Amino acid sequence: MNLEGKAAIVTGAGRGIGKEVALLLAREGASVIVNDPGVGRSGEGTDNSPADEVVDEIKAAGGKAIANYDSAADYANAGRMVAQCVDTFGKIDALVNVAGMLRERMIWNMTEDDFDQVILVHLKGHWNMCHHATKVMRTARHGRIVNFSSDAFKGSVGQCNYAAAKAGIIGLTRTIARECGKYGITANAMCPMAA
Repeated sequence: MNLEGKAAIVTGAGRGIGKEVALLLAREGASVIVNDPGVGRSGEGTDNSPADEVVDEIKAAGGKAIANYDSAADYANAGRMVAQCVDTFGKIDALVNVAGMLRERMIWNMTEDDFDQVILVHLKGHWNMCHHATKVMRTARHGRIVNFSSDAFKGSVGQCNYAAAKAGIIGLTRTIARECGKYGITANAMCPMAA
């Protein structure tokens, strides 16, 4: 694929799948906003270095990237991230939502905060980003959205919060595809699984 001249945002791009997506997009020629607030697996702490390290890796290979440390779970932050892409690269062609966190407990041991925070980061975070990005993409009559769900949407022991969020992402993505297709915007969900 040739992505020369394209601009993309990847949330959760400091580690894991998000990092690999950001590196691939940059290798193929896209300019990338590398978003990662640098929190741990369960949402604790803040360290800007994961996003910075990916940006450095992209630049060392001759690509274009800038870091963003905001949480996609915050509505205003998501809007600023989309604006950063447009202001820096002139547009947004692609949005890849990978950002997430885990707080694993059986339902009877799970706290309300454990449930709310996972839903907030995964489902609301994806919605926030898609909401702001589609406003720009609709005007441009072009855009690609890829939301990362998970095979856990089928049900996953010790992860009722995560499974619910990932099932919600599938419904969200299918709805975006139906609402935005006539404006040249595609929306797809990926459901990776560990095996």
